[in-house]
Amino acid sequence: MLNVVVLMGRLTADPELKRTASDIAVTSFSIAVDRGANKQGERVADFINIVAWRHTAEFICKYFRKGSMIAIEGSLQTRNYEDKNGNKRTAYEVVANNVSFTGSKSESGTAGVAPSVPFDVPTTAFSAGSNGDFEVVSDEDDDDLPF
Repeated sequence: MLNVVVLMGRLTADPELKRTASDIAVTSFSIAVDRGANKQGERVADFINIVAWRHTAEFICKYFRKGSMIAIEGSLQTRNYEDKNGNKRTAYEVVANNVSFTGSKSESGTAGVAPSVPFDVPTTAFSAGSNGDFEVVSDEDDDDLPF
């Protein structure tokens, strides 16, 4: 079975770090995800609820603010509950496993932040790798290229 959600959007409010009774960090927030335009040409957005735990929650609260662009990889989770009027409700939210910066430093509020992530949070960035797997192509051999 597969339950993977990948989203990119903007935070609708500043995330707030909370702690459980057993001192586990958690934050809940929503992001606005652009869906495109409707038939009248107006931009439409979906507002998706996100929850993050432990180091991921601390990382988000430290480096992201309202309006920051964020990329999230996680899984969809549902919860059933009863509202204050006794009605049965279902909540849908994405549990964030990995988060990444997607905007510019000034846009995401991370100007002056060290380039490495201070927590052991996996990110979806690619590593530079080594050049050992590539063959150098010179400009002199342009006639031999297949395109």
